[in-house]
Amino acid sequence: MTSTVATNPYLEGNFAPVRDEITADNLKVIGELPAGLSGMFLRNGPNPQFPPIGQYHWFDGDGMIHAVRILDGKASYRNRYVRTQGYKIEHEAGTALWSGIFEPPQENLPGGPSKNTGNTALVWHAGKFLALWEGGEPHALTLPEVNTVGADDFEGKLTSPFTAHPKVDPETGEMRFIGYSMSAPPYLQYGWVTPDGKLQQINPIEIPVGVMMHDFAITKNYTIFMDLPLTFRMERIQRGEHPIMFEKETPSRFGIVPRHGDSSQVKWFECPSCFIFHTLNAYEQGSEVVLIACRMESTSVLAMTDNEASDIPLLYRWRFNMETGEVKQEQMDDTPGEFPTINNHFTGQQTRYGYIGKTAQTELPKFEGINKYDFDKNSCQVHHFGEGRFGGEAVFVPRPDDSAEDAGWLVTFVHDENEQQSELVIVDAQNITSEPVARVIIPQRVPYGFHGTWVPQSQFQ
Repeated sequence: MTSTVATNPYLEGNFAPVRDEITADNLKVIGELPAGLSGMFLRNGPNPQFPPIGQYHWFDGDGMIHAVRILDGKASYRNRYVRTQGYKIEHEAGTALWSGIFEPPQENLPGGPSKNTGNTALVWHAGKFLALWEGGEPHALTLPEVNTVGADDFEGKLTSPFTAHPKVDPETGEMRFIGYSMSAPPYLQYGWVTPDGKLQQINPIEIPVGVMMHDFAITKNYTIFMDLPLTFRMERIQRGEHPIMFEKETPSRFGIVPRHGDSSQVKWFECPSCFIFHTLNAYEQGSEVVLIACRMESTSVLAMTDNEASDIPLLYRWRFNMETGEVKQEQMDDTPGEFPTINNHFTGQQTRYGYIGKTAQTELPKFEGINKYDFDKNSCQVHHFGEGRFGGEAVFVPRPDDSAEDAGWLVTFVHDENEQQSELVIVDAQNITSEPVARVIIPQRVPYGFHGTWVPQSQFQ
């Protein structure tokens, strides 16, 4: 099968891949690196190593991690591919072998019909650093080298896919995860990993049909699943239709289960049809479980349709009453935004602040700034990246000597499309409307990507 050279916006501009893996020390800094900032910022994203086969989707590219280490007042950069089995097979062949999600699956390839790209997100847990892709197992990498160790199945105990967005409970150190299959039951599985990294349990959760469940949420005592109507149905294939469709007439369901519960203990709540890629946080308040997330009326993300008007993500809050079964849904803002983050020391607890990428008014998914929400004051402040400058997910890095929820920095890659220059931008979270406290100039273009994390220096010394 041959590769195509047709124009694709996700293969052009700052979405286009970079092929060189480099290491650079003593990077130029505009401003001053904060004295308390010591560790490593890493961000994952799609970066195809060869021209793709057929219609390329942004989700298809091989994982590449871009990392900036800040140590002793200096900054260094390195970028490395996540060397999955699929990456290595194609690297040896010298060409792309797997097609993407818009093409028929490949048959008779040694790694199976789809390629685990390891391209979506990252997590540090129990001394282990993992690159994540929700269709398969995680991949372990070394820090600070960012070299791939290999696929990690938790000593053979991982028998399901592993979400791109596991949740680490800051109080217990336990990591909870989901795994979903769109095409074959069990369509959803739920598990948890002990604070010392042992996979303890995986429970199948009954849902009626395969759905895309990119994210979920946790509180201290509960876990929240989102059974949203972006479904896979074999009968559509038999009719010559695309198997994945957003069913706008089908209600959304939210399932809440005790922290170590199983399918028999899930309490389901029904809401108007919607789609959610990412949750900001969830917490308990009296008899209610509260969820805050970026909600869209529908989505065309996995179907080749034009549905832009309903793809707009807006911040919403849901209140699920565990005693009465009542659910309340409210829109919190009318400013489009995605990739929500918080101070992860407060995951599963009631938070005052949230940070969301401010969506640019462009046809492609770009962020023109960071929205900081104060939920106590129902207010929002904005950090603007500047004209022609677009950034990514803002990762919160707590200030080590201050326990206040917003004491810390917001860190993200920003690309200046006017100057063709990529930077690591560090913003004081308590003074978000101010100029960045530091801008680290990256000696290579950093393409737009997905999710990042911060690993403190103390964690991997």
